[in-house]
Amino acid sequence: MGYPQKLLGNDEQIQFELRPAWKTLIWPVIWLLVIIGVFAYLMGKVNSWFDGSTATIMLWVIGVAALIALIVLVIRPFLFWWTTQYVFTNRRIIIRTGILSRKGRDMPLSKVNDVSFDNTVWERLLNTGTLMVQSAAESGQLIIENIPDVENVQREVYRLHDEDDAFRRARSSGIDPSPPTNES
Repeated sequence: MGYPQKLLGNDEQIQFELRPAWKTLIWPVIWLLVIIGVFAYLMGKVNSWFDGSTATIMLWVIGVAALIALIVLVIRPFLFWWTTQYVFTNRRIIIRTGILSRKGRDMPLSKVNDVSFDNTVWERLLNTGTLMVQSAAESGQLIIENIPDVENVQREVYRLHDEDDAFRRARSSGIDPSPPTNES
């Protein structure tokens, strides 16, 4: 995955990076199996239903329909999953999404007021959930859905916030602290 180091600020270090939880790929995998099954069944039956050039045309129609279904229902969701990054540094939370056009949102840890999570019974079984980070800035709340191990991520965000706060306090009092590292 790897968020580019050149996009980080001074004294900023990546603490951990995530993608959406694997559960977001359940439906694309189910659709893949359905499309393959229906495609194979129809390809086997076309010659018994049609003859000659009509069968050839129908084979092409089925192939194109299967390809479109694969792109929309399987490949596109996989690419969205693959290109979504949740990056947590010692200074901010970074979110990047999108395949061709990218969207991004950053939230400085210094602006974080509250970090909470929500997970349904189903999400608890899959060890995922939604992370909600409340900010003192105008941008308000940052909601990150489908976070793997959301309770641990919440604790880590609090830890990063506390370390960032201690770093800023020490720096404002004239002490030149070393930034927190990802070994802590």
